[in-house]
Amino acid sequence: MGEPEYMETQSSETTVTEINTQSGTITKVSPANDTQQEWQKYGEQVSGFLAELPGYVGTVFNTYKKPLVTIGIFLGAIVAVKVVLAVLDALNDIPLLEPLFELIGIAYSTWFVYRYLLKASTRQELFGEIESLKSQTIGKALSDS
Repeated sequence: MGEPEYMETQSSETTVTEINTQSGTITKVSPANDTQQEWQKYGEQVSGFLAELPGYVGTVFNTYKKPLVTIGIFLGAIVAVKVVLAVLDALNDIPLLEPLFELIGIAYSTWFVYRYLLKASTRQELFGEIESLKSQTIGKALSDS
């Protein structure tokens, strides 16, 4: 086996050292500055986008304010329902509290049926109260139609 031969070749951009051995030729290439410039260009684009992001978000919010608020209220309502259900589930895990709640519910339902639903006059009173509440809530013009 012979000693490896080292040759230097000059190219237009860089000096490349070639090592010749019996198995083949290995070429060592110096890193190009083009990749660094590309990364800097991408970094500047990302930096510019992040600098303009608050303006974009403000424009989108001002344009779609009502739908975004509606979606926010809807999501808030879902979270509130889940929290209430979790609290009720935790209360139901307390011994004797679940049957107590059931008794209270049965007692109130019985009172409501006796008070408002058994007689025709009390049913009319209930319908009057419902109409009154509806007119106070949504207005007279909407409840009349």
